[in-house]
Amino acid sequence: MFRKFSFVLLLTCTTLFSVFPTKATELKTYIVHLSSPEDHPRNIEEWYNSFLLKVASRSNTIPEMVYPYHQVITGFAAKMSADQAKVMESLSGVLSVSAESVYQLHTTRSSYFLGLRRNSGLWKDSNYGKGTIIGVIDSGITPGHPSFKDDGVPPPPLTWKGKCEVAGCNNKLIGMRSFVKGQTPIDDAGHGTHTSSTAAGNWVDNASVFQLGNGTACGMAPLAHIAMYKTCDISGCFGSDILAGMDAAITDGVNVLSISLGSFSMPFYKDILAIAAFTATQKGISVSCSAGNAGPYNATLSNEATWILTVGASTIDRRFRTTVRLGNNKLFHGESLYQPKNYSRKLRPLVYGEGCRNGS
Repeated sequence: MFRKFSFVLLLTCTTLFSVFPTKATELKTYIVHLSSPEDHPRNIEEWYNSFLLKVASRSNTIPEMVYPYHQVITGFAAKMSADQAKVMESLSGVLSVSAESVYQLHTTRSSYFLGLRRNSGLWKDSNYGKGTIIGVIDSGITPGHPSFKDDGVPPPPLTWKGKCEVAGCNNKLIGMRSFVKGQTPIDDAGHGTHTSSTAAGNWVDNASVFQLGNGTACGMAPLAHIAMYKTCDISGCFGSDILAGMDAAITDGVNVLSISLGSFSMPFYKDILAIAAFTATQKGISVSCSAGNAGPYNATLSNEATWILTVGASTIDRRFRTTVRLGNNKLFHGESLYQPKNYSRKLRPLVYGEGCRNGS
């Protein structure tokens, strides 16, 4: 009886070890950066696959190709184990093999505050960005939003090669593609819609937030074209998807890349976003990235490569002020978006927020 039990226990343990992979065999997505070949191969993807086959010959399983890249880097993204990644890194012609990182996603008066006037000066002289294609790498976009109407926007240049994977494109919104598996380019986080309208939203009259700051809202290039490359969702942005989106944007023919996402600061040779941005810049594409949401402390800036236009928030000349009057007539000035017109002047209790729990 004891021998039978021991055999069953041994069999069970063996089964468990084969069901749950070790860290060495667990599959992850790695970005493989290769040296550019002296003689450019006729079929770049076949050449990429040759590296996967070399790894397979030493590990008995072939890594899975995720994305072959054609523009941003010479290389590809593939799913493989840590052991296979070590083999890949040892191959001749391989510059680096790194597990992909997860990046995070970082109003009406801004243009006026910057001294831009609709009917004169620099803004008018630049033709409001007309003819420029801005590729946005973000969480998707909401077609039909008032900021993306195409009033006054001409058709895209003949050099444009992009496409719309869902309905809703017009002369303003000329491209929508998704690189998030199983998702459409439609924005499910709101971030991409916001950043797209900030960069190139058309003029929208009578815009306000809770009836505050009423005016005409628009982006910095209101007559430019927008192409959205969805590489993020509410959980973040995978490095392999970001590279794929940038790769497609360059192929499609964008003039500007707007990227409001980032990671922590790292050496440039390890920063795939900086490497891809360098390649885009070499091809004549301006790359603008957000400075990040961290700080205000030392060394909290991200996307700081010198070839990237790194953009951070500054002050503005407008505040939504409100005043609280206590029972002893003391006044406290602050800011609030909640400013109802018919608010009662009746005094109310002043309470500590932590004390306002359900059932209290």
